Amino acid sequence: MSDIKPSIAIIGGTGDLGSGLALRWAKAGYRVIIGSRSKENGEKAAKETTAISGSTVYGDENASAAASADIIVLTVPFSNHQSTLETIKGGAQGKILVDVTVPLVPPKVMRVQLPSAGSAAKAAQDFLGGEVRVVSAFQNIAADLLKDFSAKIDCEVLVCGNNKDARSQVVALAEAAGMVAWHAGPIDNSAAAEALTSLLIFINKNGPVTHAGIQITGDPKP
Repeated sequence: MSDIKPSIAIIGGTGDLGSGLALRWAKAGYRVIIGSRSKENGEKAAKETTAISGSTVYGDENASAAASADIIVLTVPFSNHQSTLETIKGGAQGKILVDVTVPLVPPKVMRVQLPSAGSAAKAAQDFLGGEVRVVSAFQNIAADLLKDFSAKIDCEVLVCGNNKDARSQVVALAEAAGMVAWHAGPIDNSAAAEALTSLLIFINKNGPVTHAGIQITGDPKP
């Protein structure tokens, strides 16, 4: 078995969540390419991540970043979801695409508002086609914790997708970034993870805690 790590393109990697994931994976030894709508912005974010992580991170515009990587991670706002998928569709064929998108509709971000496809990740799978293995993950992780290596990330990751091997690779990515992840079924189940984000935002705003998250409990099987 090869121990060579796959390269990862983070589309929308200049945002808080994307840059946090980029930092974690660069620190873990992955080759990371930060994608942006402009190559200049991608390179700027890559330079900043390189300085913090101590590992060389690359920057490019979204379509080129997607085409050059083994695994694509989509971390754009829901309002840019469809247009970004159109930009990277060609470069995504034959690859795993990890969709981190949450269908938040401002200003009512504390209200669950799933799209007609059932979830953002299901919409991505429908649009990209069967040659792309779409996996949903990381929707419930607080972006600021990703950039703080002294912080413990208590929130666990639900990983949904129709291909078990693709899910397993994303579980491994989560673990490499210091998180606990679980196989959570087919892409249709992403609706649950995406909906949870609005609930967690509500709890963070109205409850006595910050960084609310989820954990899977239970007894070990014999």
